[in-house]
Amino acid sequence: MAKAEVKAERARPGPTDGILPSQAIRALVASDEVKLAEPLLANQLQPASLDLRLGNVAYRVRASFLPGRDEKVAAKLDDLQLHAISLSQGAVLETGCVYVAPLLESLALPDDLCAATNPKSSTGRLDVFTRVIADGVSAFDQIPAGYRGPLYAEICPQTFPVVVRKGSRLSQIRFRSGGMEPKPVQDVPLSVDLAGDADGLVGYRAKRHTGLVDVDQVGACATLDYWEPIYARGKKRLILDPDQFYILASKEAVHVPPDQAAEMVPFNPLVGEFRVHYAGFFDPGFGHAEAGGEGSRAVLEVRSHKVPFILDDGQTIGRLVYERLTDTPELLYGRDLASHYQAQGLKLSKHFK
Repeated sequence: MAKAEVKAERARPGPTDGILPSQAIRALVASDEVKLAEPLLANQLQPASLDLRLGNVAYRVRASFLPGRDEKVAAKLDDLQLHAISLSQGAVLETGCVYVAPLLESLALPDDLCAATNPKSSTGRLDVFTRVIADGVSAFDQIPAGYRGPLYAEICPQTFPVVVRKGSRLSQIRFRSGGMEPKPVQDVPLSVDLAGDADGLVGYRAKRHTGLVDVDQVGACATLDYWEPIYARGKKRLILDPDQFYILASKEAVHVPPDQAAEMVPFNPLVGEFRVHYAGFFDPGFGHAEAGGEGSRAVLEVRSHKVPFILDDGQTIGRLVYERLTDTPELLYGRDLASHYQAQGLKLSKHFK
């Protein structure tokens, strides 16, 4: 593991604004401010977020869209859908196609509480581009304070065709008091590791025209059927081919204290024409020694846009933004949850063996 570390100082106790912890989210469910079409699953609640579940149907649509002010997503679907796909027995979502699926969770937020959504870690590592949309909201993944209504997932597999079904969890939602804009405790850069491990492995490049990946099956796919390993050779650099998908790792070991949460900024035009990290939420306890982490490197989901781009070992590739929680969560990543990515180095999603 790299020697560099990214640690955030502990926040002062008792902030009135910030990210809600697991017990506060549980209270939102109990008060029906988070509405569930089906009962909460035992492992659906995360330290500072809630997993969102696909409903019974997905709609293939002509293009991505956002509803206008006072416009319902369902009305847009009536106009834009090509056909409906039942998810009750599972269905294949093809690469390059756009789908919209109603979620089993809906909201009746109070006026002082907003929310933000993000792909789950495993979703991002599969290169499944997914965003949440809401009635009358003209931004992806943003739910304003006081919102009352349904939620929908827009899903576009980029590299692998995937199998999903009712109840599949591709996205997660965080709740924030004190306004939509984050109030960072710390904002730290992350750099890319292209020196590699003892064998010189620095990352993976996704293959095209592969078999299916079932998003609910762990360890069911042979790695080399889907990924090409990349090894360090000569200069410690990597040329990103346009529109190819890469899994890399940070040099720094990340620690997220129990009273904070973090998010990686997915794209920074100041460091190059590429996107890094589609799934940006880091839970309280990630990489934290008290939760069995001892430092965990950030896995980077990287795609270059339009032109080849050279990455050098140690080059800054993104930023990690820490925020306070309103209270220390009753659940911690790694300590209380069966976490696939605690104490990780370079690691593919849980679907590969």
